[in-house]
Amino acid sequence: MKTLHKTLALAALVSSSAAFAAVDFSSFDADGDGVISKKEAKVNSQLVQLFDQLDADGNGELSKEEFSKVQ
Repeated sequence: MKTLHKTLALAALVSSSAAFAAVDFSSFDADGDGVISKKEAKVNSQLVQLFDQLDADGNGELSKEEFSKVQ
């Protein structure tokens, strides 16, 4: 069920491609440390909603690989 919820949430995000159309990983990685923190993600409400689901390793940060799941 969790996988279904994640899939539906990702589908909703991708379908609203305007949210990420002109935005790439580096746009969110404000401090340039190679990851997106929860604080950095707060600039986009959809990313905030999906953050924990995208954070596959549960370390509180999104890597480029984890972030790429929404693009």
